[in-house]
Amino acid sequence: MGVKYDSPSIGECFSDLTRQASDLVREEVALAKTELTQTATRMGKGAGFVAAGAALGYAALLTFIATCVVLLALVVKLWLAALIMFVIVAAAAGILIMMGINQFKAEKLAPRHTMQTIQEDVQWAKAQKN
Repeated sequence: MGVKYDSPSIGECFSDLTRQASDLVREEVALAKTELTQTATRMGKGAGFVAAGAALGYAALLTFIATCVVLLALVVKLWLAALIMFVIVAAAAGILIMMGINQFKAEKLAPRHTMQTIQEDVQWAKAQKN
């Protein structure tokens, strides 16, 4: 009499492996989508800072320059007063824009968590071969 084993056949093992690999790929894609959505949201905030800074800079520019040019014109020639205010306002606008650009640079577009789990999955798959 032969011994009967309850272990699955090679076909069943291959079918199970294929199903698990398919599930894994779907989960990795879902993770990548989630991570990219979160990154896009944070980058949108950076764009909002740039836009808000530009709008406020423009509004402030119109009122502040007019006031300061008039005040400076009491001390220096009118053209020099206007030039001084231009330099000051341009510097302030540049600072706000750089803050927004730095927000963009701080973000990494690559889905880091997804890449890490894919590496772990590859290591796991290699371990399964052994």
